[in-house]
Amino acid sequence: MVTTVDELVERARAGVHRPGPAEAHRAAAEGALLVDIRPAAQRSREGGIPGALVIERNVLEWRLDPTGSHRIPEATGYGLTVIVVCSEGYASSLAAAGLRELGLHRATDLDGGFAAWAAAGLPTVAGTAEGPEHRSAPLGRTSGNS
Repeated sequence: MVTTVDELVERARAGVHRPGPAEAHRAAAEGALLVDIRPAAQRSREGGIPGALVIERNVLEWRLDPTGSHRIPEATGYGLTVIVVCSEGYASSLAAAGLRELGLHRATDLDGGFAAWAAAGLPTVAGTAEGPEHRSAPLGRTSGNS
């Protein structure tokens, strides 16, 4: 049986609430973990979300598995609210589905991705050439979209 990527994305989103930019912004302010999975070149070109944790897609599950030996300190348990962010909200849907398979039942993704966040006029930071796994610049250092 052959499955298209569109079918995979549709299955990943089935029955899952995907917050829009304003809701994701509020959730992050209330303690949700906002995780940017875009590659460095894309973040450099597009910019970032202040305070978001950058974990590139290829190591996402290893860093967020609460029982894994390669987890980050923020991976405190399976009830953690994680909102995954990519450029437009497609790769993040697949990534969030993978996290739910790991047991992170509150993992979801930002509907529309970083593009929707920026279009909503929410705070952004200028792109940087920083490598994977860092926190985006705090809210005080933003680009013109603040």
